[in-house]
Amino acid sequence: MDFVLASLTDGLLLGFVYGVAAMGMTLIWGVMDVINLSHGPVIALGMFGVYLLAAALGLHPYLAVIVVAALGLLLGIVIYAIAVHRVIDAPHLSTLLATYAINMVIIGLGTAYFTTSPRNIEFTLGTSSIGPITLLWTRVVAALAALLATGGLYLFLQRTRPGRYIRAVANNRSAAELMGVPSTKILALSFGIGTLLAAFSGGLISTFFPFTILSGGVYELKSFVIVVLGGLGNPVGALFGGLILGVLEGLIPVMMPTTWVPVVEFVLFVVILRLRPSGLFGAKQ
Repeated sequence: MDFVLASLTDGLLLGFVYGVAAMGMTLIWGVMDVINLSHGPVIALGMFGVYLLAAALGLHPYLAVIVVAALGLLLGIVIYAIAVHRVIDAPHLSTLLATYAINMVIIGLGTAYFTTSPRNIEFTLGTSSIGPITLLWTRVVAALAALLATGGLYLFLQRTRPGRYIRAVANNRSAAELMGVPSTKILALSFGIGTLLAAFSGGLISTFFPFTILSGGVYELKSFVIVVLGGLGNPVGALFGGLILGVLEGLIPVMMPTTWVPVVEFVLFVVILRLRPSGLFGAKQ
């Protein structure tokens, strides 16, 4: 039971970060119906961004995470302008291939520059013990940062004019354009925010896990599972989906070998698609 509690706590803390990563993917889908296959490499760029800023400039890792998130916003707008804008109204396969092309470009350039050797950031905040549970404070801080990001996104979407424009475009782009909403700018902003969240989550993950330029693919696959759990286009549902996935990752190794974790996750993915395609927390509003 002690091991179960420790694993469950660890999984929950990771689940918050998984949820933020998936939030970026589901936001892009909810606003523009685009499956972003550049999501994983952007997560990896977030990891390397924090690594380079901490190593080269001596920035504190959490300050580097903020810088990387801001750069992620700019990168997302650039990716939208270069690869997505011209095919936004084309069949889904076109946007899928466009973002996959960005995926391959980032991985190719990243592999050439960084190679595939693992890197890690020498950083720790220590641990605390509560009974059988040992808390790694880097994971606790990452979970709190993920909660702040979720709250910030919610307030942005609900209380600001650009946020209301994003919701209007997500509900009906043609009607929003008739009401004077600059849809092209809003789509670019939405893609930028989705990329920001991906880079932000990658930066947080880099503070406690080693990584390579290929590491983002694992978290991209997790994001797909979480998006289906939480409901396509539902950012808040993505957070809860991340928590569910984190709990599963904490509990599965208690009952079976760790190698079964992805098997169980994708069986769950298929089951949810089959029984409740709208996800556990509803569909896009």
